[in-house]
Amino acid sequence: MAYEHQTKQAILQRMLDASPEDIDKRQGSVTHDLLSPAAIELALTYVELDQVLQAGFADTSYGEYLDKRCGELGIYRKQAVKAVGSVAFSGPSGTSIPKGTELATAGPESVSFVTKEAGMIPGESAGTVVLAAEAVAGGASGNVRAGAISLIRGNLAGILTVTNEAAFDGGTDRESDAAYLQRYLDRVRKPSTSGNAHHYEQWAKEVPGIAAVKVFPQWNGPLTVKVVVLDDARTAPPVSKVEEVAAYIESVRPIGAQVTVEAATETPIHVSAGLTLVQGASMSQAQAQIEEGLQAYLKTLAFLDPIVRYAKIANVILEAPAVLDYSDLTVNGGATNIAIDEEHVAVLGTVNLHA
Repeated sequence: MAYEHQTKQAILQRMLDASPEDIDKRQGSVTHDLLSPAAIELALTYVELDQVLQAGFADTSYGEYLDKRCGELGIYRKQAVKAVGSVAFSGPSGTSIPKGTELATAGPESVSFVTKEAGMIPGESAGTVVLAAEAVAGGASGNVRAGAISLIRGNLAGILTVTNEAAFDGGTDRESDAAYLQRYLDRVRKPSTSGNAHHYEQWAKEVPGIAAVKVFPQWNGPLTVKVVVLDDARTAPPVSKVEEVAAYIESVRPIGAQVTVEAATETPIHVSAGLTLVQGASMSQAQAQIEEGLQAYLKTLAFLDPIVRYAKIANVILEAPAVLDYSDLTVNGGATNIAIDEEHVAVLGTVNLHA
C-alpha cells in the first residue's frame, strides 16, 4: 500500500517534532493531547487516499470506479439480460390470459417470469395456448430447464396447468469486474483497427453472454472470417446468441468481409474412477465436489489450452475434501491426455464414480 506507513503514531510524532522545543510534549501534556485527535483524522485520510489511488488504476479498480475507468475508452459493462422462451397454458376454452401474467418455478430458489403477450385458450371445451414469456429479472438464473415453470402467481381462474415445453435461454448475468477488466486490457494490449482479428474478437465480446472468442482470418479464402464463440460458462452458446453476435458484427464490420459466426463444438470429457472416501463422507458428497472441480478445471482450458491433462483430472479428484484416494481412473475410456480441436471446447460429460 502506498500510504501504509502513515499511521496515527507516525503522523503524531512528526507534528510533535515540528512543535517548539521549549514546550512540554510528553504523553498527557496539553500539546500531546491536542495533536492526537488530528493525527487520528489524518491517518484516516491517508487510508482513503490509498483507496483513491487503487480505484484510479484499472487493474486494482472495482465497481463504479472501474466503470468510469473503462468508460474513458468507450468500453461499457455488459448488463444482465433476461431469459426468454414460451409457456403453455391448459384449461377451459375461452379462458383469457392477459399480458404480464406472472409465473414461477417451484422450490426454495423460485425464478419469476411474465408473459409478453395476451392469449385465449382455443377449442370447444378445453385446450392449450402457447405464449411468449421472459424472466422478470435479468441473469442466467432464468435459463431454466424444460418443465421447470409450474406455478401461476395471482388470480387466473380456470387454468389447470402451465409449463414450459422447452428450456428458456438467453439469460446472462451482469458482467463481473474480472471479465470487464479483461475486456479493457484486451482493448489496450490488442490494438483493434480496420477489421483485424482483434477487432472481430472485440466485437463478439461486446455482446452480453459472450466470454471467449477465436477468430480465423481467411478461413475459407480471401475476405472470409470465421468467429467461434463461447458463453460465460465457457460452453457453446444457444443459437439465438450466435445469431445476435452475427447480427452485431454485420452492423460494424468492414465492407466486403464475409463473416461466419459459430458456436464452439463441445467435446465431452467422461471420467470414471474408483474412490476411497474419508471417514464419514458419502459418495454423493464426493460426486458433487469432483464435478464442481472438473467443471472449474475445464473452464480454464477453453480457447487457451488444447490439452485436457489426465494428471490434472487426477489432482481434481484427490483435492476433493471427501476423497482419500482413487483407483482405475479413465478419461474418455483411457489413461492419457485428450487433445481438443481448435474450434472445440472441452465440457464435462458423465462422471462415473464407485467405491
